[in-house]
Amino acid sequence: MEKQKADIIIAEYLQKIYGFAYKKSFSLDETEELASEMTAEVYQSLCRRDEIYNIEGYIWRICEHTYAKYVSSVKKQNGVSINEIGDIPYVEKFAEDDSAEEIRRLRREIAFLSSSRCEIVFRFYYRNEPIKLISSRLQLPEGTVKWHLNKARNELKEGITMERKTGSLGINPVKAYDFGHSGEVGSNGGPEYYLGDKLSLNIVYSVYFEPKNIAEIAEELGVTPIFIEDKVTLLENNGYLVKTKGDRYTTYVDFSPRTYSKEQQDNTLKKKLKAAKVLVKEYVPLVRQAVSGIECYIPSGNRQLLEAAAIFYGVTNNCSVKSYNSDKDLEKYYMSNLDGGRYIAFVDLECECSDPEYDMTVQADYGACGNMWRSSGKYPTVQSWAIDSRFDSRAGAWKNNHTVDYEYMYEFINEKLGDKVVNADKINRLKERKFIDENGKVQIMICKGSNKDFFACIPKLDGKIKEQFADCALEIALQEAKRFPAQMQDLIVAWNSEFIDRTTAMMVLDLLYADGTLKPLTNRERITANLIMFSDVLPK
Repeated sequence: MEKQKADIIIAEYLQKIYGFAYKKSFSLDETEELASEMTAEVYQSLCRRDEIYNIEGYIWRICEHTYAKYVSSVKKQNGVSINEIGDIPYVEKFAEDDSAEEIRRLRREIAFLSSSRCEIVFRFYYRNEPIKLISSRLQLPEGTVKWHLNKARNELKEGITMERKTGSLGINPVKAYDFGHSGEVGSNGGPEYYLGDKLSLNIVYSVYFEPKNIAEIAEELGVTPIFIEDKVTLLENNGYLVKTKGDRYTTYVDFSPRTYSKEQQDNTLKKKLKAAKVLVKEYVPLVRQAVSGIECYIPSGNRQLLEAAAIFYGVTNNCSVKSYNSDKDLEKYYMSNLDGGRYIAFVDLECECSDPEYDMTVQADYGACGNMWRSSGKYPTVQSWAIDSRFDSRAGAWKNNHTVDYEYMYEFINEKLGDKVVNADKINRLKERKFIDENGKVQIMICKGSNKDFFACIPKLDGKIKEQFADCALEIALQEAKRFPAQMQDLIVAWNSEFIDRTTAMMVLDLLYADGTLKPLTNRERITANLIMFSDVLPK
């Protein structure tokens, strides 16, 4: 190969070779030495070859070969690293015929020691620190240090002869499709902050069906315990892991099952659709009548927008059909975060259909968020309520629904944002959310008065009508609970006993739009669909 071409390849792989050497080394000095040898070997080999079809594979084979030679020449003096990241080396005098497999097993087993025991082994064997010094530095009695060393030797002997098995999560980790919560998040945010990285997600999921200790979690994930100890502590301190008997952990995070049945979903939706048809006939007229006298600003002048919002709220919140289990204490399911958050966390996992050939009879997007309440401390008369679904055109869900948006809106309708330079950020935010248009026209619904008074006038569903759905509610709740581990079943039954829910509310509105009771939404009306601001003044 021409020297110029070899130079280009070396330049491209130089940093990668250094990284490879770093993972295999005990120190930066050793990294430099090993990387230098690898680079020289690769460069000389490239220059000797005329054509190479798999450059990357060729380079790594040379690096592995160089490393093997390096270990063979220096292992008597320098030992072997415990992990491939070279965090904690362990010195031992090896015979010339020690195999790479034996070294790998020893390194693996040292990594499976507890963090305190691993550090003692590291200091005693690698740094050659006397027991007295280790005792002083770690603030442990000398007898305790000796005990740890003895236990470590026994554990290493036992570990080297056993066959460790990587669990299914180490081979096929779960992946989150979405995160959600019910409650108030803290300053760091919701579940996505704590479970957003794959390792944390799988640590928590590993104890979902069966409690495990740290060593068992590590083995399930195919990593060393030391690598996950800090994350386990963080997750425990913020409620995602809960310690049980024998220093094992469980979790109360609601993970969606990894498989689902279209037939089961269809049967549930058909029952909810039947309930929606009853509500359209028996409940919707009562809600429409209840809000007929409300003083409200509606951008398009179409009061059906207000009626639709009231119907959605009423069906979701005032028509609850609960099963026997819904009154159980659900306190244990709340994550209590150090940043002030308190909420039930749920994670939608990537899942597969168990009956893909089934032809569903009820098909639609019934996804909708929960009630989003906002209340201003700056302006006590300012509140808002919203639910996001396919009926509206808003984006960002709860993360983009800020209390200050309504404070800015209040200042706007009170003509306090006249100086467009000073208040440019506020005006731009209102335009970004489309609360006002480019001409300064308000584009959201604003009701005069408090949200408490408004929602108090929306009727509750008659008890006799609820009785029609009680058996369905219990059947659906118990059937769904079977898909979850035992510690989650109270929550699943409680949530699924809300037979008349947001899905039912979506169905009710679909029926009303389909039969002409409600006019189809225009693009302008979608901005404020199922969003109401409350204020003591209305736009002019």
